[in-house]
Amino acid sequence: MNLPNILTISRIFLVPVFIIFLINHMSFHALLIFIYAGISDGLDGFIARYFNQKTLIGAYLDPLADKLLITSSFICLAILEIIPGWISVIVISRDILILSGIIILYMWDVPFEVKPSFVSKCTTTIQLVTVFLVLVNVTLTQHFLQHFIIYCYVLTAGFSIISGFHYTYKGLNLLQAYTEESGNNKR
Repeated sequence: MNLPNILTISRIFLVPVFIIFLINHMSFHALLIFIYAGISDGLDGFIARYFNQKTLIGAYLDPLADKLLITSSFICLAILEIIPGWISVIVISRDILILSGIIILYMWDVPFEVKPSFVSKCTTTIQLVTVFLVLVNVTLTQHFLQHFIIYCYVLTAGFSIISGFHYTYKGLNLLQAYTEESGNNKR
């Protein structure tokens, strides 16, 4: 257990607290946890790379922590009618699609590496920025960011869809190459 993994685990443990703050309309407290999550995410990645503390468990836990925070954010904000439901459906559908692809590749014994693509990193960043701006907007209660946030919704939806198609394409290519290479034509 190293410092980057401890930071990642702390983000995972704070997700329920974040949800509790959101559902109790304590947006400032939720925003503080969200800011901590963003800073610790960047910090754990920096420490892991700079001090050569990358671990296999960290490679799995870091994206899991991001997905837990993003998914809970979009679900809670949609349920509270702070963001439109359609954006949550798109974001979560993409994650379900990716998870389904991983399960299929695993079931077929297709070797693959868990490594986010550039478009996926962009998608996650845009999703996080969108949630951050929504939380800032709600916390300040002035709603001065509302027009800008609408553009963030469109950007988030667009990148989520593109990323979903990208991973589907990569997964299908992996599956096809594996079946052709091994002569294994499972259905």
